[in-house]
Amino acid sequence: MRDDERTDGSGESPPDPSGPMAAPEQNPDETIASSEAPPSLTDELAGLIDDGRTYAEAELAFQKTRAKLAGRKVGASALFAIVAILLLHVTVIALIVGLMLALEPMVGIWASIGIVIGGLLLLVVILALLAKSSATGVSSLFKDTDS
Repeated sequence: MRDDERTDGSGESPPDPSGPMAAPEQNPDETIASSEAPPSLTDELAGLIDDGRTYAEAELAFQKTRAKLAGRKVGASALFAIVAILLLHVTVIALIVGLMLALEPMVGIWASIGIVIGGLLLLVVILALLAKSSATGVSSLFKDTDS
């Protein structure tokens, strides 16, 4: 049996002499004296500027990727909104036709058309007046109050 294969009977190898508790090979004072001089201030500043550039490039790449992802999400959201508006439009048309067909036996076809169209025009006028008052409220926010 070789020395490096010996055990103490417990099945474990003896501790490694070059482990964390091993004695240092050199005196720490000699190590500091023999090492290179610390970097100069200009070297430190150049390294700092280089690190700043690297950080800025990485941040820019991250923001570009994030913007692309946001663009895709906005595009998908816009598509869903357009489909929803189109389906709402079809639903309103079906409601109008259904109202005319439901009123036809009671008042006749021409009267049912007149009632439905009159009701829709009344709704349009009310919504237009609400839009006008809302736009006036918004424009008053931007008026100059000093004069």
